[in-house]
Amino acid sequence: MSDSAGSSPSHASWPAQTVETLPWRPQVRGGTRADRTLSSVDATIPPMISPLDYIPPLATIVASEEALLAVAQADTDAEGHSAALSRFMIRTESVASSKIERISASAVDYAKALAGNRSNSSATSMVAASTALHGLVTATAERERFVLEDLLVAHRALMQDDPHEAAYAGRMRDMQNWIGGSDHSPHDALHVPPAPERVSALMEDLIDYLNRNDIPVMVQAAIAHAQFESIHAFTDGNGRIGRALVSAVLRRRGVTRNAVVPLASGLLARRDDYFATLGDYRRGRPAPLIELFARSARAAAACSRESIARIKALPGEWNAELHPRAGSAVAALIPAFYDHPVMAAAEIEQRSGSSEQQTYRAITRLTEAGFIHEITGRKRNRVWVATELLAELDDLDRRIQAEMKRS
Repeated sequence: MSDSAGSSPSHASWPAQTVETLPWRPQVRGGTRADRTLSSVDATIPPMISPLDYIPPLATIVASEEALLAVAQADTDAEGHSAALSRFMIRTESVASSKIERISASAVDYAKALAGNRSNSSATSMVAASTALHGLVTATAERERFVLEDLLVAHRALMQDDPHEAAYAGRMRDMQNWIGGSDHSPHDALHVPPAPERVSALMEDLIDYLNRNDIPVMVQAAIAHAQFESIHAFTDGNGRIGRALVSAVLRRRGVTRNAVVPLASGLLARRDDYFATLGDYRRGRPAPLIELFARSARAAAACSRESIARIKALPGEWNAELHPRAGSAVAALIPAFYDHPVMAAAEIEQRSGSSEQQTYRAITRLTEAGFIHEITGRKRNRVWVATELLAELDDLDRRIQAEMKRS
């Protein structure tokens, strides 16, 4: 369809999802008697949304506009430092998005995973979420539109190393799934997505909705996210891909150009409200979710501006304290750690442009100053991280959550 669907009338209502009863046969042994005897399941049928318009309540519109302005201001602050800050913000968003799914790891374990250490599966999953988010946002910006293949590529990046889901990475599901309830059947599930035969058409319709330019941005981001979560197009990873869609919408519509504002940190602080508003959407009430997204985006943007200011100041502070000689390994490594806050020895030596001996002298000097520290505790294959950047990753998430809990 075209970018505009202006031929359909605007309205303040939204269709609720309907239900169809499907036969069910146990797919795996085990579970309770209720699991084993379940013979049918009520699966939802989300409406086709690409031609629909929705006008939220006035207060919701105002909150959305204020949030978009705050996001744009934060993104402008990142201009000129977009490489370093974009990586930092993507990591913050991906870590929070993973935590919503009860996937958690320490900042040190996350840094180790960035350097290729796969000993902590949660940290490895968080790094995969960062890769998926970056890929989807970048691809959508370059094309200036959404295509289904980019979502499949993002899902492949997210799940390809998952020991249980790798076989389904980058593929839309061909089986029935469900959310909550039993691990063995949809008995007492919180939400049963549509039958797998409906997924392809629903995703094509969602892509058409995402490519419209005549919808308020926050309305489009929230509704598209909720529709994707309702479809649940993949066997796993739907939440993280669905939240990545929000950042991709903001980039495609021109609200952001330099960074990803970590809206997921705000949703994490209101996790129960977030899931409740997804339920509201399925019952035909998108406004609560749009309002929650607006509050989360505004809190994330305000707190991000503090982090952006701190991070931008770091190279100047390091140079002022160390007074490195021009052309020295220290002078080279200050901006290198700013752009790449987690580096192994070989990468540090490459970026220093100096000999191994000079590089290690520079590492010692930066370590003694407290700007970097080693995280493996080994004598071989060591990895160093920019201390303040790693701390800021946790601090930004904490401040956004605190701001959301006050609101």
